[in-house]
Amino acid sequence: MLKMLISRIAAAVPSLFGVLVIAFVLTRALPGDPAAFLAGPAASKEAIEEIRSSLELDRGLMAQFVDYTRDVFRGDLGTSWSTGQPVMTELISRMPASIELTLLGLIFAIAIAVPLGVLSATRPGSWIDHSCRLVTTAGVSLPIFFTGLLLVYVFYFLLGWAPAPMGRLSLFSDTPPGITGFFLLDSVLAGQWATFAEALRHIALPAINLGIFALAPIARMTRASMLGVLSSDFVRTARAHQLPPRKILYGYALHNALLPVITTLGMVFSFLLGANVLVEKVFSWPGVGSFALEAVVISDYAAVQGFVLAMGLFYVFLNLFIDIVYGLVDPRVRISS
Repeated sequence: MLKMLISRIAAAVPSLFGVLVIAFVLTRALPGDPAAFLAGPAASKEAIEEIRSSLELDRGLMAQFVDYTRDVFRGDLGTSWSTGQPVMTELISRMPASIELTLLGLIFAIAIAVPLGVLSATRPGSWIDHSCRLVTTAGVSLPIFFTGLLLVYVFYFLLGWAPAPMGRLSLFSDTPPGITGFFLLDSVLAGQWATFAEALRHIALPAINLGIFALAPIARMTRASMLGVLSSDFVRTARAHQLPPRKILYGYALHNALLPVITTLGMVFSFLLGANVLVEKVFSWPGVGSFALEAVVISDYAAVQGFVLAMGLFYVFLNLFIDIVYGLVDPRVRISS
């Protein structure tokens, strides 16, 4: 297992360098002039050129790339021109909000999609199977920003059940102590149950929005994997020995069908981090997605590059985590590594 993880890390180094190069080149291709944006609409050409020189944007691309790469290896991702804060500080302060939202959305999707996929596989052609197909089709057909706006309109504007989509807490709520950055977990650790309830009310709609987006691939993969396992020889042998149906279904079939589902969960989690950009904008969620979107609008090179590099690192560690889970679920992975 350790040898496999080391090889995965070594293989990820060229990918991360490629992410660094692509992020640097693409940010320079963005429309707009950050120096003109910072100078303001009434600034003269001399003032704009002075700001461009102070930002070192008047240097060649190769010189800028060499300096940026050197700073990255030192742990310096630059300073955000829009906020005036180091990009590393912005990412560290905003990342827990995005991860908490993504995890809760994924948990919501798993809680519905996996049982739905199992029931659909055990009852093919039934109304449960058709319901599963309907849910998955709707999940991949509806744009995520449209679903978010629809949830806000129904549950906040019409019914008044949900709070205003204005971030993680209301204006007059106490922020829990920053232990992990996850408001739900920090409020529980601090015993602030009123803050926990408030944070849960604010995160419910955006998490459901992400969960609806993630339902389709998880339910489809669970159904397809279960159908393949239920028709295998060892399941027929277990039925021939008259083992309890629940033991066959959950002890043998579901356990062997988990590997492709775990792969899908890793991919879906990555997709949800990208989809966070739209969800965070709809719900005014202070995560890295909204930070990156604002940086793209004003051509904040350092912020965009830091976001892309952070996501690349996160995907690498996510793949390593999936490999570890593979070894725990299937001992053959540990033996082959």
